[in-house]
This record gives sequence, structure tokens and C-alpha cells, in this order.
Amino acid sequence: MQAKKRYILLILSCAFLVYCYYGGYHLKTDLSHRSRRDQLPSYATLEELSEIDMPMQLQRQPQGIKKPCRMETCFDFSKCGNDPKIYVYPTDGAVSPSYRKVLSVIRESRYATRDPNEACLFVPAVDTLDADPLSPEHVPDVGSRLSRLPHWKNGRNHLIFNLYAGTWPDYAEEALGFDPGEAILARASASDTIFRDGFDVSLPLFHKEHPERGGVPPAATSNPFPAPRKHLLAFKGKRYVHGIGSETRNSLWHLHDANNLILVTTCKHGKSWKDLRDERCDEDNREYDKFDYEQLLANSTFCLVARGRRLGSYRFLEALAAGCVPVLLSNGWRLPFDERIDWRRAVIWADERLLLQVPELVRSVSPERVLALRQQTQFLWEQYFSSIEKIVFTTIELLLERVLAHRTSRQREALIWNAYPGALGSLASYGDSRAHLPIAAPVLSPPPGPSVSPAPLPAPSIPLDSLPTTPGNTFTALLYVQATSPALHKLLANIASSEFCEKVVLVWDSERAAPSLKSLARAADDLRDPLPVLVIDATTHYPGEGVSARWQPLWAVPTAAVFSLDGDAPLLAEELDFAFRVWQQFPERIVGYPARTHFWDEAKGAWGYSSKWGGSYSMVLPGAALVHRATLALYGASAPALRQAVRRAHNCEDILLNCLVAHLTRRPPLKLAQRRRYKAQHHRYRSSWSDPEHFVQRQSCLNTFATAWGYMPLMRSILRLDPILFKDPVSTLRKKYRKMELVTT
Repeated sequence: MQAKKRYILLILSCAFLVYCYYGGYHLKTDLSHRSRRDQLPSYATLEELSEIDMPMQLQRQPQGIKKPCRMETCFDFSKCGNDPKIYVYPTDGAVSPSYRKVLSVIRESRYATRDPNEACLFVPAVDTLDADPLSPEHVPDVGSRLSRLPHWKNGRNHLIFNLYAGTWPDYAEEALGFDPGEAILARASASDTIFRDGFDVSLPLFHKEHPERGGVPPAATSNPFPAPRKHLLAFKGKRYVHGIGSETRNSLWHLHDANNLILVTTCKHGKSWKDLRDERCDEDNREYDKFDYEQLLANSTFCLVARGRRLGSYRFLEALAAGCVPVLLSNGWRLPFDERIDWRRAVIWADERLLLQVPELVRSVSPERVLALRQQTQFLWEQYFSSIEKIVFTTIELLLERVLAHRTSRQREALIWNAYPGALGSLASYGDSRAHLPIAAPVLSPPPGPSVSPAPLPAPSIPLDSLPTTPGNTFTALLYVQATSPALHKLLANIASSEFCEKVVLVWDSERAAPSLKSLARAADDLRDPLPVLVIDATTHYPGEGVSARWQPLWAVPTAAVFSLDGDAPLLAEELDFAFRVWQQFPERIVGYPARTHFWDEAKGAWGYSSKWGGSYSMVLPGAALVHRATLALYGASAPALRQAVRRAHNCEDILLNCLVAHLTRRPPLKLAQRRRYKAQHHRYRSSWSDPEHFVQRQSCLNTFATAWGYMPLMRSILRLDPILFKDPVSTLRKKYRKMELVTT
């Protein structure tokens, strides 16, 4: 009996072992397969990352979208003519400061129309920007207010701006709180699962303090190579001790080394953080307080942009502005304007599920690519993101490009969006060409009236089309003079010594009699012969033209290059020649010496003008500058309202010229090195430079011109071109422009 029991027990044991072996193998195989399916292997390749599905929470289907809209199904192209316009509804009810800025820049832009019947797009004045019910700026009952708009039609051809776009964990569409219908959603923090490709527009998340216009210039004004920044990777922000945000931030402390990798978080947010804090909160808070956020941005090569309550983060724009390469840690986020902006040239993608690989990922980026990435961040920040105006205009340009593609089956090249001057620079009036001048301009004829010349020189009508397309090898000196002086005689002598001057045209604008050529030649003994000189009495030829008479006698200019000079410009022949050599390389720009800048005054809500010397500039005064003759002709043919503003103020012709060139070329002017500080002469039409009214007038002109164009055309630059070895401590004999340093400043 005992033996029988032992045999039965042995058989059962063998059967159990066989079952465990085969059943356990299949169970292990199934678990292993499931593990490989749901988890990434260590050090996955980019191809493997792209093939693996996103987390389940991001795979949920959007519930709020009732119709998968496309431009072909939810947009009426018949409303959009050759020049598509935007109609902004009258403001009805409370509007947040941020949305007021959005509406303001559209209403004052070149896109706006007051007639809804000619509008291609409609923008509601109902504040849709903040859909967070907990926000003090949240506007309730948005849906019913939208439905009552006279042209709503279920949202067709309407554009809705929104910065909320849902929250953790699934970023659901219904978080909007209203049904957008067939309206285009321009929204921040959009997820791949709720984004309607080719229809919606992805926006950046920006602060309430983001400037309306102008904006902060790029912080990385220089790009040393290799980039010697103190920290490799940095992040400073909140983490979440309860389930309202990304869990990734809770793990960043594993990477923090307080030196090369600065990744610090704090629990100090929300009213109940002390009650919910975990065992790491005190230590995290101490590390967090050790580092200044602005210093981290300025001293880090890479900046981590990790999602929080939203997929997008304020840190994205902050990193771009600082020239810190963003490292994105936000799976499923649609980057701003990614339909046209190639973000591969400006950011690094990481994966939230592979957090521990991030340090190795950024270390693998070569110094050459770091430099290229940083340069692209500065371009994108300045062209598309530095102000609300640029963000809104970029949104509109992207939509109008879709309209253009539908009507003509073509769109601008990707290069236009991702290289200087950017999509906002290639305006409809200029097209998408990057060609240089000359620009077509009207044929000019000499006016009746006497001229003073060494001989009966003919002044024929010279069509601009007859000028060579190349800049040429000579220039015409166009002098604007109101009184004879030793400075004028010196300038004439220096012009005569120039290697490239072909002709001198002197515009005399004074009630006194114009000087004779004999007196000018006697005062300037070095005036070479046979350099043609023509003296034109502006008071006779151009009565009532005011200060803009300085560029009227273009019929007497035979060259493409015009060196516009004040009669007392303190320039040597070498400075004239150097300026011309530079202009030959950049004939579409204003190239010269005295520079000025503009800025957006947030307190006054207006553009300001500054003559202070600084690191950047946006205007070069034509008192000592080279300009293309075709550009000056277009100045004379510009909008009468603009020229009337110049005549009325007896000021600002130089500002208008700079605005015109920037509008046509989408390029800033070029400032040259000068031997001493240049100060423009005081024309009888101008207020004294010590008079505050002078700057008030120029600021008024700036705002008038910006309103007329519907945007601020001026573009800033930090570039200054110096002659080789100029002011360098080497032998004077080795320098090409030797006399430039012999004059004391």
C-alpha cells in the first residue's frame, strides 16, 4: 500500500513538472513578447522609436470632433480673392489683455478689412484664448456667443485662437468647453490625436507678458565655436506630487549632478502641496533654490522642455529666445507651425519613456551641429515668435498659403520658411523670390528750370530699365546742400579723390543763390577734371517739395549706385570707396555710416525711435549712405499719404526710405565702420537735435508708416562691416585704408 502511494505521488510530481515546463515556457514567451511590444529596448534607434506606438493614453480617439475637417470640406475658398482679407468682429464683452493684443494686431494689419462681405477669414472678438475653467480670464458661455455671430455658419471660414488645448492625462478635445464646428483652431499644446492635419494650426504657448509688437531680440548675439557654455543640459520647473501633470518631471532628479546636468524641480505650487508632499520634496526644493533660471538659460547648451499639465511649455519659447537648444520631452506634441517650419534644424527630440538616455543623447550631438541648431533657434525666434504680432502673422501667412496653393496649385518653397528672411519677409507684393534689385520703377524726366553746370550738359530722361542689372563699377554722388562751408569744400575734394565716383549732382536747397561751379572748384583745389558736376536749384525745380527734394533729380543720375550725402558729411575718399565696395556686394540694401534703431514701447503701446549707440540698429541715415537708384525712384512714387506725412513734419524722409527698402527686400541695412562719430547736419526743416519735439515727430512718423503698411517693416541687425586691419595695432603701411585712422576722433 505504501509503495502504491509512492508511485502515485511520483507520477503526479512528474506530470506537474512537465506541465510547469511547457506551460511556463509559453507563459514566459507571451510575457516576453508583450514586454518587447510595450517597452522600448535600451538605446533604441530612431527608426525603432518611430515604429513603436505611443502610450495608450495618447492613443485615445478624440471625442469632441464630430467631423474630420479638411480645407477642401470645411472651408469656402470662393470667399478668398486675389488679396484675401480678414474680418474681426466688433468686441462684445470682456476680453483678456492677451486676446486684446491678438485682435489689435489683426485689426491694424495689412490683412484686415472692415467689410465682412469681402473677408476670406473671420476672427471672433469672443475671447476663446483661455479655456481653463479655473482661470480668472476664462470666458463662460463661449459656444452660445459664437453661434450668435452673424457670419458664423457653424464656424466655416472662422479662425479661433486658443492656448489651453486640454490637460493631463489625455488632452481631450472637449476641454475647449464649446463646439468649434468647422472653424480652424489655432491652438497651443495640441496633441497628435486631436490635431486635424492641414486644417488646424499649432501655436506656441506664450506668457501673458509676451510683447504685442517688437519683441526681445535674440540673446545669442554671437555664436562662438565650439560653444563654451557652462552647463550641458538644464531644466528648472515644477513637479507634480499629485496626479495633475507629467510623471516624467518627478524622475529628473536621477539625472541631476549639480554641475554639467542641472535638472531641478520644486513641489512648491498649489495650495495643498505641503499636505501632499513626498519624501523628496524638501531636498528638491533646496536644490531648486540654488539656481537662477535666467542664468541657467544663458549658460546652458541644451534646455529640457518637458511637458507638464499641457503638452506644450512656456520653456519652449524661453529656450529659443536664449539660444539654448530645446530638448523636447513631450511625446505626441505638435510643434508650433510644424506644417512649414523644419524643426529638425533647431531642436532635439527625446522620448519620455527613455529618460535615462537623454544625457547620452545630448552628449552625442557634435559641436558643428550645436552651432547650427543654435543659429536656427535665433532665426526662428526673431522671425516668428518674439512677439504676439509675429505669432499671429505667421498663423495668417500659413493659412493664406493654403488658399494660394488651392487657387494656383503652388506654394512657397520650404527654404522661404526656414531661411532668412522667413515667410513673413516674402510678402505678396514681393513674392517668394530672393532676387536682388533693380526693381522696376517709373521713367524719370528732368523738370523745367535752370541748372548750373560746367557746360551745357544735357539731362536726358533715363529709363530705369536701361540701367545694367549689375551694380556697376562707379557711383554718382548726390549731395544735399543748404549752405556753402569748409566742410562742403572738403567733401568735394574727397569725392574728387575717390576711385569710383563718376559724377557729382549737388542739390541746392536754400533761398540764397546757388554757388557757381567756379567758386566750388576754387575752394576745392583737388577737384579733378573732367569729373562732371551738376548743380540743381531745388527751390526752382521742386518748389514745395521740402526735404524730399534731395532725391528728386534722379534724371541726372547715370549710375545704379547713388551715394546720398549731406553737404557737411565728414567722409574721406577712402571711406567713400570702402562703402561703395561693400554696396556692390549688397545692392538691394542701404549701406552707410550713421545708424539708428526702433523699438516697441510697451508702456505707450507704440513704436519708439532711438539715436543712442547700441549693439543693434534698424536704419542707416541717407546723409552718408549708398542706395540703388531704382529704390530712390520708388520712394518718389510711394503712397502720397506717406510723402505727405514727411512734408507735413518737415522730417522723416530718411525713416520712410529705410521702411521702403526693408519692405521691398526684407533685409536690414548695413552699417559700416567710421573713423569718428557721425552727426547728421541740421537742415532748416528739422528741429534741433536737442529739442524733444524732434524725436516726438520721428516716433509719430514710425507709427504712421507702420500703420500704413499694416506691420513694422524695419528689421534689426547687429552686423557692422569694418575694413580689414582698420584700427588694428599693426603697421599703417600694411593697411589698405590708411588715412581713416590719421584723423583724431
